[in-house]
Amino acid sequence: MMTMRMILLTLIGGVAVCVALVNVTPLAAHHAFGAEFDRDAPIRLEGSIVKLEWVNPHTWIHMEITNEDGTTEVWMVEGGTPNTLLRRGLRRDCLLPGTEIIVDGYQAKDHSLKRANGRDVTFTDGNKIFMGSSGTGAPDDAQRLRAEQGRC
Repeated sequence: MMTMRMILLTLIGGVAVCVALVNVTPLAAHHAFGAEFDRDAPIRLEGSIVKLEWVNPHTWIHMEITNEDGTTEVWMVEGGTPNTLLRRGLRRDCLLPGTEIIVDGYQAKDHSLKRANGRDVTFTDGNKIFMGSSGTGAPDDAQRLRAEQGRC
């Protein structure tokens, strides 16, 4: 027969395990720049936006680019959190499908993937905004964090 003390200890242990799982799970899904992207593979993508994912922990811009041979492909470009981009002046309504942009960034370590980490996004009017995640270890991270005027 279980004593009151054993029941209480079992309950406390169960709650502690639940709290630990809740606090650790989100950390496992997040990654540093170097875990997925190649700092030695800078890339420039020019094309139009086909889709925007304005979600945490990273925004994703899907853009269609045209290769030199005339074929097209869709690339996924990772940016900072929606809150970070908003503070830099970049709102989701600036990134509507069909918008022409240039993204400078870094290709995924797996070069077979059409995926990149965006550093800057430049609009056709020449306005450039830093879109990277701060503190990721991306090249020039500290130098890129400066006050900028917003896009819209």
